[in-house]
Amino acid sequence: MLLLFLAKKYPATLTLKYRDMPNDRKMRMGMVGGGQGAFIGGVHRMAAALDGEIELVCGAFSSSPEKSKASGKELFLPENRVYGSYQEMMEVEKELPLGERMDFVSIVTPNHVHVPPAIAALENGFPVICDKPLAFSLAEAKQLQKVALESGLLFGLTHNYTGYPMVKQAREMVRTGQLGAIRKVVVEYPQGWLSTLLEASGQKQAAWRTDPTKSGAAGSMGDIGTHAENLAEYITGLQITELCADITTFVEGRLLDDDGNVLLHFDNEAKGILHCSQISVGEENNLNIRIYGETGGLEWHQMEPNTLLFKSNDGLKVLRTGVGDLCESAQAHTRIPAGHPEGYLEAFANIYRNFARTLRSVLNGDEPDPLYHDFPGIDDGVRGMAFIETVVAASKSDQKWVAMM
Repeated sequence: MLLLFLAKKYPATLTLKYRDMPNDRKMRMGMVGGGQGAFIGGVHRMAAALDGEIELVCGAFSSSPEKSKASGKELFLPENRVYGSYQEMMEVEKELPLGERMDFVSIVTPNHVHVPPAIAALENGFPVICDKPLAFSLAEAKQLQKVALESGLLFGLTHNYTGYPMVKQAREMVRTGQLGAIRKVVVEYPQGWLSTLLEASGQKQAAWRTDPTKSGAAGSMGDIGTHAENLAEYITGLQITELCADITTFVEGRLLDDDGNVLLHFDNEAKGILHCSQISVGEENNLNIRIYGETGGLEWHQMEPNTLLFKSNDGLKVLRTGVGDLCESAQAHTRIPAGHPEGYLEAFANIYRNFARTLRSVLNGDEPDPLYHDFPGIDDGVRGMAFIETVVAASKSDQKWVAMM
């Protein structure tokens, strides 16, 4: 369907633009952000490289041209493919021969610098994969969504927890009715790293995540609450319709929320509870979810990702990555022998691999394989931003329930 959409939208340019068919080469990635001192940029590069299907060929790694050049040198990129700004990168790359230019752009900047380079990439003909949350605000997200849809180009969002094999298994079990109709969802993401005013120490990751001019309307809700929201909707196939929220800033001097509790209503009348916190002392990245249907329940913990618990009133069944009769999607996203943890980088890599394989199919003129056309996209990003702003509004409102924006 994606290929047909592109062909109808750009019938005269598809063959010309994509005549460099990438059957026998790696997909070429450009990167915006992720330079010296960044955390998530290195994660994206490792994940993209894990399968040997993607190579980093260029980048604008910092808003500082000098820092960008230094970062590119550390990554052993040719000096002429390291740019002082993302605008320069788009302009130069689109003029390169088809056999050299980047195929897509990875955006790994802080939240407030997601949308401008994403729009620039799409308007210059480059597909985009972007870190979450999608944008600085819901209004920005909708603007980007409009540009993405008009361009017809592929857009991916790295909600990486959807890449775990047992998350795929859980989704398939819900989809095929093994739990019956879903009644209740409980999803949590507690961390403890911001239990003190860490941002005052100059710690870079804490500083921008707690700065409303860079992070947006929310702190913990935008940083990790959106992961919980996305995981709940991805596994259940349901959408949140309204919510009741209570968000708090516990650490004195902090400008954004560091803890939140949300009651959820879903579009099938299921009920839910979502909790996220960055002041839960002693917690690392304890994302977990429990889903209860009419006849069964599921439980999955990100810190023990190889295990999925299937519960019923008749007993407990333990499902393990790489063991037994798992669904096709869980098997396709399993990389290593059973008993070896399928971790954070592997889940991230599944997102990049799926994006690259889908893009390769499109560029080759083939219909994408649905097994790999399985990664969050622009619509998921807009829903994430709507969730953030609805939670903030609901927490300030005297109404019990506030409809999703």
